[in-house]
Amino acid sequence: MGTPWRNWARTATASPHHVEHPASADEIAEVVARAEAIRPRGSGHSFTAIASAPAVALDLDRYTGITEVSGSLVTVRAGTTLRQLNALLDGLGLALANLGDIDAQTIAGAISTGTHGTGAKLGGLSTQVTALELILATGETVRCSESEHPDLFNAARVGLGALGVISTVTLRCVPAFVLHARETPERLDRVLEEFDDLTAVEDHVEFHWFPHSDNVILKRNNRTDEPAAPLSKLRHFYEYEVMENGAFGLVCRVARTLPRTTRTLNRFCGNMISARVYQDTSHRVFVTPRRVRFVESEYAIPRSALHDVLRELRSAVARLDHGVIVPIEVRVAQADDIWLSTAHGRDTAYIAVHQYLGMPYRQYFDIFEKIATTANGRPHWGKMHTQAAADLATRYPHFTDFTTLRKTLDPTQKFTNPYLDRVLG
Repeated sequence: MGTPWRNWARTATASPHHVEHPASADEIAEVVARAEAIRPRGSGHSFTAIASAPAVALDLDRYTGITEVSGSLVTVRAGTTLRQLNALLDGLGLALANLGDIDAQTIAGAISTGTHGTGAKLGGLSTQVTALELILATGETVRCSESEHPDLFNAARVGLGALGVISTVTLRCVPAFVLHARETPERLDRVLEEFDDLTAVEDHVEFHWFPHSDNVILKRNNRTDEPAAPLSKLRHFYEYEVMENGAFGLVCRVARTLPRTTRTLNRFCGNMISARVYQDTSHRVFVTPRRVRFVESEYAIPRSALHDVLRELRSAVARLDHGVIVPIEVRVAQADDIWLSTAHGRDTAYIAVHQYLGMPYRQYFDIFEKIATTANGRPHWGKMHTQAAADLATRYPHFTDFTTLRKTLDPTQKFTNPYLDRVLG
Protein backbone atom coordinates (compact mmCIF):
# COMPACT_ATOMS: atom_id res chain seq x y z
CA MET A 1 0.00 0.00 0.00
CA GLY A 2 1.34 3.45 -0.93
CA THR A 3 1.63 6.35 1.49
CA PRO A 4 -1.75 8.05 2.12
CA TRP A 5 -2.07 11.24 0.09
CA ARG A 6 -4.11 14.40 0.50
CA ASN A 7 -4.29 17.60 -1.45
CA TRP A 8 -3.17 21.08 -0.37
CA ALA A 9 -6.64 22.12 0.80
CA ARG A 10 -7.25 18.80 2.60
CA THR A 11 -10.48 18.32 0.64
CA ALA A 12 -9.37 15.10 -1.10
CA THR A 13 -7.50 12.02 0.06
CA ALA A 14 -6.35 8.74 -1.45
CA SER A 15 -4.58 5.58 -0.38
CA PRO A 16 -3.07 4.22 -3.59
CA HIS A 17 -1.88 0.64 -3.75
CA HIS A 18 1.40 1.83 -5.16
CA VAL A 19 3.15 5.06 -6.17
CA GLU A 20 5.36 5.14 -9.27
CA HIS A 21 8.10 7.75 -9.79
CA PRO A 22 9.30 7.24 -13.39
CA ALA A 23 12.29 9.28 -14.55
CA SER A 24 11.92 8.97 -18.33
CA ALA A 25 9.23 8.85 -20.99
CA ASP A 26 9.99 5.17 -21.58
CA GLU A 27 9.52 4.43 -17.88
CA ILE A 28 6.20 6.31 -17.86
CA ALA A 29 5.02 4.32 -20.88
CA GLU A 30 6.06 1.04 -19.27
CA VAL A 31 4.26 1.86 -16.01
CA VAL A 32 1.10 2.96 -17.84
CA ALA A 33 1.03 -0.08 -20.12
CA ARG A 34 1.19 -2.62 -17.30
CA ALA A 35 -1.22 -0.89 -14.90
CA GLU A 36 -4.90 -1.79 -14.84
CA ALA A 37 -5.77 1.54 -13.22
CA ILE A 38 -3.46 4.53 -12.88
CA ARG A 39 -3.74 8.24 -12.27
CA PRO A 40 -1.21 11.11 -12.50
CA ARG A 41 -1.52 13.28 -9.41
CA GLY A 42 0.52 16.41 -10.06
CA SER A 43 1.29 18.59 -7.04
CA GLY A 44 -2.11 18.19 -5.38
CA HIS A 45 -3.13 21.83 -5.67
CA SER A 46 -6.60 21.14 -7.05
CA PHE A 47 -9.46 21.54 -4.59
CA THR A 48 -11.46 18.72 -6.20
CA ALA A 49 -10.49 15.04 -6.12
CA ILE A 50 -9.38 15.18 -9.76
CA ALA A 51 -5.86 14.01 -8.79
CA SER A 52 -7.00 11.22 -6.48
CA ALA A 53 -5.47 7.87 -7.47
CA PRO A 54 -7.33 4.92 -5.93
CA ALA A 55 -5.05 2.27 -7.49
CA VAL A 56 -1.64 3.23 -8.89
CA ALA A 57 -0.55 6.85 -8.42
CA LEU A 58 1.84 8.31 -10.97
CA ASP A 59 4.11 11.00 -9.53
CA LEU A 60 6.28 12.76 -12.11
CA ASP A 61 8.51 14.54 -9.59
CA ARG A 62 11.58 12.87 -11.17
CA TYR A 63 10.54 13.83 -14.71
CA THR A 64 11.20 17.56 -14.85
CA GLY A 65 13.07 20.23 -16.80
CA ILE A 66 13.25 21.64 -20.32
CA THR A 67 14.08 19.27 -23.17
CA GLU A 68 14.20 21.61 -26.17
CA VAL A 69 14.25 25.30 -27.04
CA SER A 70 13.54 26.47 -30.58
CA GLY A 71 13.16 30.23 -30.73
CA SER A 72 10.09 31.03 -28.67
CA LEU A 73 8.98 27.39 -28.49
CA VAL A 74 9.99 25.59 -25.31
CA THR A 75 9.33 21.90 -24.62
CA VAL A 76 9.13 20.94 -20.96
CA ARG A 77 8.64 17.66 -19.11
CA ALA A 78 5.24 17.21 -17.53
CA GLY A 79 6.35 17.02 -13.90
CA THR A 80 7.98 20.45 -13.97
CA THR A 81 6.26 22.86 -11.60
CA LEU A 82 5.38 26.35 -12.76
CA ARG A 83 7.82 27.68 -10.17
CA GLN A 84 10.63 25.64 -11.72
CA LEU A 85 9.54 26.55 -15.24
CA ASN A 86 9.43 30.28 -14.53
CA ALA A 87 12.99 30.17 -13.21
CA LEU A 88 14.22 28.15 -16.20
CA LEU A 89 12.53 30.47 -18.70
CA ASP A 90 13.95 33.50 -16.91
CA GLY A 91 17.44 32.10 -17.47
CA LEU A 92 16.67 31.83 -21.18
CA GLY A 93 15.35 35.39 -21.43
CA LEU A 94 11.81 34.07 -21.97
CA ALA A 95 8.51 34.09 -20.11
CA LEU A 96 4.93 32.86 -20.28
CA ALA A 97 2.60 35.58 -21.57
CA ASN A 98 0.12 35.06 -18.75
CA LEU A 99 0.04 33.21 -15.43
CA GLY A 100 -2.20 32.65 -12.44
CA ASP A 101 -1.15 33.66 -8.96
CA ILE A 102 -0.06 30.21 -7.73
CA ASP A 103 3.01 28.44 -9.12
CA ALA A 104 3.00 25.18 -7.15
CA GLN A 105 1.22 23.19 -9.89
CA THR A 106 2.98 20.96 -12.39
CA ILE A 107 2.71 22.19 -15.97
CA ALA A 108 0.69 19.11 -16.92
CA GLY A 109 -1.69 19.51 -13.99
CA ALA A 110 -2.10 23.22 -14.61
CA ILE A 111 -3.13 22.88 -18.23
CA SER A 112 -5.22 19.75 -17.62
CA THR A 113 -7.48 21.57 -15.15
CA GLY A 114 -7.77 24.85 -17.08
CA THR A 115 -5.53 27.06 -14.91
CA HIS A 116 -5.72 30.72 -15.96
CA GLY A 117 -4.64 34.20 -15.01
CA THR A 118 -6.40 37.39 -16.02
CA GLY A 119 -6.42 39.52 -19.16
CA ALA A 120 -9.27 40.40 -21.51
CA LYS A 121 -7.02 39.89 -24.55
CA LEU A 122 -5.34 36.74 -23.22
CA GLY A 123 -6.41 33.15 -22.71
CA GLY A 124 -5.65 30.61 -20.01
CA LEU A 125 -2.40 28.72 -19.73
CA SER A 126 -3.54 26.03 -22.18
CA THR A 127 -3.84 28.58 -25.00
CA GLN A 128 -0.05 28.96 -24.84
CA VAL A 129 0.41 25.25 -25.64
CA THR A 130 1.43 24.43 -29.23
CA ALA A 131 2.01 20.67 -28.90
CA LEU A 132 1.69 17.80 -26.44
CA GLU A 133 3.10 14.31 -26.16
CA LEU A 134 0.55 11.98 -24.61
CA ILE A 135 1.10 8.42 -23.39
CA LEU A 136 -2.06 6.45 -24.06
CA ALA A 137 -3.51 3.52 -22.11
CA THR A 138 -1.57 1.03 -24.27
CA GLY A 139 1.74 2.75 -23.50
CA GLU A 140 1.89 4.24 -27.00
CA THR A 141 3.14 7.83 -27.24
CA VAL A 142 1.22 10.20 -29.53
CA ARG A 143 2.21 13.75 -30.41
CA CYS A 144 -0.62 16.18 -31.07
CA SER A 145 -0.77 19.79 -32.27
CA GLU A 146 -2.90 21.93 -34.56
CA SER A 147 -1.61 19.90 -37.53
CA GLU A 148 -1.08 16.48 -35.89
CA HIS A 149 -4.19 14.81 -34.48
CA PRO A 150 -5.95 18.18 -34.09
CA ASP A 151 -9.01 16.73 -32.33
CA LEU A 152 -6.79 15.14 -29.71
CA PHE A 153 -4.94 18.44 -29.35
CA ASN A 154 -8.18 20.36 -28.79
CA ALA A 155 -9.26 17.80 -26.21
CA ALA A 156 -5.98 17.17 -24.37
CA ARG A 157 -5.02 20.79 -23.73
CA VAL A 158 -7.66 20.72 -20.98
CA GLY A 159 -7.93 16.96 -20.74
CA LEU A 160 -8.52 16.40 -17.00
CA GLY A 161 -5.99 13.55 -17.14
CA ALA A 162 -8.76 11.45 -18.71
CA LEU A 163 -7.17 10.73 -22.10
CA GLY A 164 -3.68 9.65 -21.13
CA VAL A 165 -0.58 10.83 -19.33
CA ILE A 166 1.01 14.00 -20.67
CA SER A 167 4.76 13.49 -20.97
CA THR A 168 5.87 16.76 -22.56
CA VAL A 169 4.30 20.13 -23.24
CA THR A 170 5.51 22.59 -25.89
CA LEU A 171 4.74 26.21 -25.03
CA ARG A 172 4.87 29.36 -27.12
CA CYS A 173 6.75 31.78 -24.92
CA VAL A 174 7.50 35.49 -25.25
CA PRO A 175 10.63 37.52 -24.52
CA ALA A 176 11.02 38.13 -20.79
CA PHE A 177 9.20 41.30 -19.74
CA VAL A 178 8.65 43.59 -16.79
CA LEU A 179 5.23 44.34 -15.35
CA HIS A 180 4.26 47.61 -13.72
CA ALA A 181 2.04 46.59 -10.81
CA ARG A 182 -0.49 48.90 -9.19
CA GLU A 183 -2.68 47.69 -6.33
CA THR A 184 -5.11 50.18 -4.84
CA PRO A 185 -8.07 50.26 -2.44
CA GLU A 186 -11.34 50.90 -4.27
CA ARG A 187 -15.12 50.60 -3.84
CA LEU A 188 -16.99 47.77 -5.52
CA ASP A 189 -19.60 49.87 -7.33
CA ARG A 190 -16.95 52.15 -8.81
CA VAL A 191 -14.84 49.21 -10.00
CA LEU A 192 -17.85 47.56 -11.63
CA GLU A 193 -18.86 50.82 -13.30
CA GLU A 194 -15.38 51.15 -14.82
CA PHE A 195 -14.63 47.46 -15.29
CA ASP A 196 -15.21 47.20 -19.04
CA ASP A 197 -13.02 50.24 -19.66
CA LEU A 198 -10.33 48.95 -17.30
CA THR A 199 -10.14 45.55 -18.94
CA ALA A 200 -10.02 47.17 -22.39
CA VAL A 201 -6.98 49.34 -21.66
CA GLU A 202 -5.05 47.45 -18.95
CA ASP A 203 -3.12 44.26 -19.76
CA HIS A 204 -4.13 42.36 -16.62
CA VAL A 205 -6.96 43.38 -14.28
CA GLU A 206 -8.43 41.61 -11.29
CA PHE A 207 -10.05 42.59 -8.04
CA HIS A 208 -10.54 41.06 -4.61
CA TRP A 209 -13.76 42.03 -2.86
CA PHE A 210 -14.30 41.75 0.89
CA PRO A 211 -17.91 40.57 0.74
CA HIS A 212 -19.19 42.00 4.03
CA SER A 213 -18.25 45.48 2.81
CA ASP A 214 -17.81 47.41 -0.42
CA ASN A 215 -14.02 47.36 -0.12
CA VAL A 216 -11.98 46.07 -3.04
CA ILE A 217 -8.30 45.55 -3.82
CA LEU A 218 -7.94 46.47 -7.49
CA LYS A 219 -4.87 45.01 -9.23
CA ARG A 220 -3.63 46.37 -12.55
CA ASN A 221 -0.52 44.89 -14.17
CA ASN A 222 0.83 46.36 -17.40
CA ARG A 223 3.85 45.62 -19.55
CA THR A 224 6.55 48.28 -19.43
CA ASP A 225 9.87 48.91 -21.16
CA GLU A 226 11.29 50.39 -17.98
CA PRO A 227 13.70 48.32 -15.87
CA ALA A 228 12.52 46.35 -12.86
CA ALA A 229 12.11 48.31 -9.63
CA PRO A 230 10.91 45.67 -7.18
CA LEU A 231 9.81 46.18 -3.63
CA SER A 232 12.71 46.25 -1.21
CA LYS A 233 13.38 42.98 0.61
CA LEU A 234 12.09 44.52 3.82
CA ARG A 235 8.90 45.85 2.17
CA HIS A 236 8.35 42.56 0.36
CA PHE A 237 8.72 40.62 3.62
CA TYR A 238 6.34 42.98 5.41
CA GLU A 239 3.68 43.00 2.68
CA TYR A 240 3.61 39.29 1.87
CA GLU A 241 4.94 37.43 4.88
CA VAL A 242 3.85 39.69 7.75
CA MET A 243 0.55 41.03 6.39
CA GLU A 244 -0.85 38.75 3.68
CA ASN A 245 0.20 35.50 5.32
CA GLY A 246 1.04 36.10 8.99
CA ALA A 247 -1.50 38.74 10.02
CA PHE A 248 -4.25 37.53 7.70
CA GLY A 249 -3.70 33.96 8.87
CA LEU A 250 -4.10 35.14 12.46
CA VAL A 251 -7.34 36.98 11.61
CA CYS A 252 -8.66 33.82 9.94
CA ARG A 253 -7.85 31.71 12.98
CA VAL A 254 -9.68 34.18 15.22
CA ALA A 255 -12.70 34.04 12.91
CA ARG A 256 -12.66 30.25 12.99
CA THR A 257 -12.46 30.24 16.81
CA LEU A 258 -15.00 33.05 17.27
CA PRO A 259 -17.40 32.77 14.30
CA ARG A 260 -19.50 35.78 15.37
CA THR A 261 -16.50 38.03 14.66
CA THR A 262 -16.15 36.94 11.02
CA ARG A 263 -18.17 39.71 9.36
CA THR A 264 -16.52 42.40 11.47
CA LEU A 265 -13.05 41.00 10.78
CA ASN A 266 -13.76 40.83 7.05
CA ARG A 267 -14.76 44.50 7.05
CA PHE A 268 -11.69 45.32 9.16
CA CYS A 269 -9.39 43.65 6.62
CA GLY A 270 -11.08 45.55 3.79
CA ASN A 271 -10.50 48.84 5.60
CA MET A 272 -6.81 48.07 6.08
CA ILE A 273 -5.96 47.96 2.35
CA SER A 274 -3.04 50.17 1.35
CA ALA A 275 -1.69 51.07 -2.07
CA ARG A 276 1.26 49.18 -3.53
CA VAL A 277 3.12 50.22 -6.70
CA TYR A 278 6.23 48.53 -8.08
CA GLN A 279 7.56 46.86 -11.20
CA ASP A 280 9.32 43.55 -11.54
CA THR A 281 9.94 40.53 -13.76
CA SER A 282 6.56 39.23 -14.90
CA HIS A 283 6.34 35.97 -12.96
CA ARG A 284 7.35 37.74 -9.73
CA VAL A 285 4.34 40.02 -10.20
CA PHE A 286 1.87 37.37 -11.32
CA VAL A 287 2.65 34.93 -8.50
CA THR A 288 1.72 35.56 -4.87
CA PRO A 289 2.91 33.36 -1.96
CA ARG A 290 -0.13 31.63 -0.44
CA ARG A 291 0.39 30.00 2.94
CA VAL A 292 -3.05 30.59 4.44
CA ARG A 293 -5.02 27.48 3.50
CA PHE A 294 -8.57 27.79 2.21
CA VAL A 295 -11.23 26.00 0.21
CA GLU A 296 -12.34 27.45 -3.10
CA SER A 297 -15.05 27.26 -5.75
CA GLU A 298 -14.80 29.13 -9.04
CA TYR A 299 -17.17 29.54 -11.95
CA ALA A 300 -16.57 30.90 -15.43
CA ILE A 301 -19.52 32.99 -16.62
CA PRO A 302 -20.13 35.03 -19.78
CA ARG A 303 -18.53 38.46 -19.41
CA SER A 304 -21.93 40.05 -20.00
CA ALA A 305 -23.36 38.34 -16.89
CA LEU A 306 -20.72 39.58 -14.43
CA HIS A 307 -22.65 42.51 -12.97
CA ASP A 308 -25.86 40.53 -12.50
CA VAL A 309 -24.08 37.61 -10.84
CA LEU A 310 -22.16 39.84 -8.44
CA ARG A 311 -25.33 41.75 -7.55
CA GLU A 312 -27.08 38.48 -6.66
CA LEU A 313 -24.05 37.21 -4.78
CA ARG A 314 -23.83 40.46 -2.82
CA SER A 315 -27.42 40.01 -1.68
CA ALA A 316 -26.94 36.32 -0.90
CA VAL A 317 -23.85 36.88 1.26
CA ALA A 318 -25.83 39.25 3.46
CA ARG A 319 -28.32 36.44 4.17
CA LEU A 320 -25.83 33.68 5.00
CA ASP A 321 -26.03 31.93 8.36
CA HIS A 322 -22.28 32.37 8.72
CA GLY A 323 -19.69 34.98 7.79
CA VAL A 324 -17.04 34.85 5.07
CA ILE A 325 -13.50 35.83 5.93
CA VAL A 326 -11.61 35.38 2.60
CA PRO A 327 -12.19 37.86 -0.26
CA ILE A 328 -13.96 37.03 -3.53
CA GLU A 329 -11.68 37.15 -6.58
CA VAL A 330 -12.77 38.34 -10.04
CA ARG A 331 -10.71 37.85 -13.22
CA VAL A 332 -11.27 37.75 -17.00
CA ALA A 333 -10.09 35.81 -20.05
CA GLN A 334 -10.48 35.88 -23.81
CA ALA A 335 -12.55 33.22 -25.57
CA ASP A 336 -10.70 30.15 -26.87
CA ASP A 337 -11.46 26.99 -28.90
CA ILE A 338 -10.28 24.26 -26.49
CA TRP A 339 -13.05 21.70 -26.05
CA LEU A 340 -13.31 21.65 -22.25
CA SER A 341 -11.84 25.05 -21.53
CA THR A 342 -14.09 27.09 -19.26
CA ALA A 343 -13.60 29.99 -21.70
CA HIS A 344 -14.55 27.93 -24.76
CA GLY A 345 -16.41 30.06 -27.29
CA ARG A 346 -17.00 33.12 -25.13
CA ASP A 347 -15.21 36.00 -23.45
CA THR A 348 -15.28 35.04 -19.81
CA ALA A 349 -15.36 36.45 -16.30
CA TYR A 350 -14.19 34.24 -13.46
CA ILE A 351 -15.61 34.56 -9.96
CA ALA A 352 -13.88 32.60 -7.19
CA VAL A 353 -15.28 32.28 -3.68
CA HIS A 354 -13.20 31.07 -0.74
CA GLN A 355 -13.42 30.22 2.91
CA TYR A 356 -10.68 29.63 5.48
CA LEU A 357 -9.98 25.96 6.11
CA GLY A 358 -12.13 24.60 8.93
CA MET A 359 -14.82 27.29 8.66
CA PRO A 360 -18.35 26.62 7.34
CA TYR A 361 -18.61 27.01 3.57
CA ARG A 362 -21.22 24.59 2.20
CA GLN A 363 -24.20 26.97 2.31
CA TYR A 364 -22.09 29.75 0.76
CA PHE A 365 -20.71 27.59 -2.04
CA ASP A 366 -24.11 26.07 -2.81
CA ILE A 367 -25.76 29.49 -3.12
CA PHE A 368 -22.91 30.76 -5.28
CA GLU A 369 -23.12 27.69 -7.49
CA LYS A 370 -26.85 28.14 -7.99
CA ILE A 371 -26.38 31.78 -9.00
CA ALA A 372 -23.49 30.95 -11.34
CA THR A 373 -25.19 27.99 -13.04
CA THR A 374 -28.31 30.07 -13.66
CA ALA A 375 -25.99 32.38 -15.62
CA ASN A 376 -24.76 29.40 -17.68
CA GLY A 377 -21.58 29.19 -15.61
CA ARG A 378 -18.97 26.48 -15.98
CA PRO A 379 -17.11 25.25 -12.89
CA HIS A 380 -13.34 25.28 -12.76
CA TRP A 381 -12.28 21.64 -13.12
CA GLY A 382 -9.85 21.89 -10.21
CA LYS A 383 -12.09 23.76 -7.77
CA MET A 384 -15.03 22.63 -5.68
CA HIS A 385 -18.41 22.13 -7.33
CA THR A 386 -21.26 19.60 -7.45
CA GLN A 387 -21.89 19.44 -11.19
CA ALA A 388 -22.16 16.08 -12.99
CA ALA A 389 -21.84 14.96 -16.61
CA ALA A 390 -25.51 15.52 -17.41
CA ASP A 391 -25.23 19.15 -16.27
CA LEU A 392 -21.90 19.83 -17.94
CA ALA A 393 -22.82 18.30 -21.30
CA THR A 394 -25.22 21.18 -21.97
CA ARG A 395 -22.54 23.81 -21.34
CA TYR A 396 -19.80 22.57 -23.65
CA PRO A 397 -20.50 22.25 -27.39
CA HIS A 398 -17.78 19.58 -27.70
CA PHE A 399 -18.55 17.63 -24.53
CA THR A 400 -19.80 14.59 -26.46
CA ASP A 401 -16.80 14.81 -28.81
CA PHE A 402 -14.53 14.69 -25.77
CA THR A 403 -16.25 11.72 -24.13
CA THR A 404 -16.39 9.83 -27.44
CA LEU A 405 -12.65 10.36 -27.94
CA ARG A 406 -12.04 9.25 -24.36
CA LYS A 407 -13.87 5.97 -24.98
CA THR A 408 -11.76 5.36 -28.08
CA LEU A 409 -8.43 6.08 -26.39
CA ASP A 410 -9.19 4.51 -23.00
CA PRO A 411 -11.96 1.92 -23.48
CA THR A 412 -11.34 0.28 -20.08
CA GLN A 413 -11.16 3.68 -18.30
CA LYS A 414 -7.68 3.01 -16.98
CA PHE A 415 -7.27 6.70 -16.12
CA THR A 416 -10.57 7.28 -14.32
CA ASN A 417 -11.35 7.98 -10.69
CA PRO A 418 -14.59 8.86 -8.85
CA TYR A 419 -14.33 12.55 -9.75
CA LEU A 420 -14.02 11.80 -13.48
CA ASP A 421 -16.85 9.28 -13.22
CA ARG A 422 -19.03 12.11 -11.94
CA VAL A 423 -18.05 14.89 -14.35
CA LEU A 424 -17.57 12.81 -17.52
CA GLY A 425 -19.91 9.90 -16.94
